[in-house]
Amino acid sequence: MRFGGVLKLVLVVCVFFFAVFLAFQLLEINMDFNLGNIFAKNAPFEDAPTRPPRYKCSLSKPCPEGHFSFKMASGAASVVGPKICLEDNILMSGVKNNVGRGINIALINGKTGELIKTDFFDMWAGDVNVLIKFLKTIEEGTVVMMATFDDSATKLNAEAKKMIAELGSSSINTLGFRDNWIFVGGKGIKTKSPFEQHIKNNAETNKYEGWPEVLEMEGCIPARLD
Repeated sequence: MRFGGVLKLVLVVCVFFFAVFLAFQLLEINMDFNLGNIFAKNAPFEDAPTRPPRYKCSLSKPCPEGHFSFKMASGAASVVGPKICLEDNILMSGVKNNVGRGINIALINGKTGELIKTDFFDMWAGDVNVLIKFLKTIEEGTVVMMATFDDSATKLNAEAKKMIAELGSSSINTLGFRDNWIFVGGKGIKTKSPFEQHIKNNAETNKYEGWPEVLEMEGCIPARLD
């Protein structure tokens, strides 16, 4: 009996130590697993692709403080209307249904960058006097953005061209039938605007049949301080 009791005691002790051993093994495995997760979470994803930064109006680089980001495009033939973006806001486009044949114009507050008004003027079958009346309402310090669609020159007269030239345009006097033209100027500007592109309608170089290629332009407009 004594021998059997001793044997049972030895067996219980062995089972106890075996259970303790298993417990430590499981604890060690669990700790390794948790530590592995921690290091995995904190490790940098060197191979993960990084997205390039996106700037306002999808510009190629950001504008400095005190400037308005803009991007614009002329119309494409007589099919796709022009598009004007300022400070990541689409001001005029075919999707917004506020563009049309002729000269498309957006007026911007030169201090705040807020949109004042948009309109378009048909220079093929419309009345140039409506455009002239509109231009006369533009107040000092207003940023003026213009983009053509289809024909923008047939009905233009000397008075309208003079008023647009006073906004800083260098190309308005040579704008012809179905030329593409985009321009950013301002009422009260003292010099010619650096933001202007003009391409002539030329049968030998036109990208589309009867129309030149689309013009695109982006940049940073300095906010008016006074």
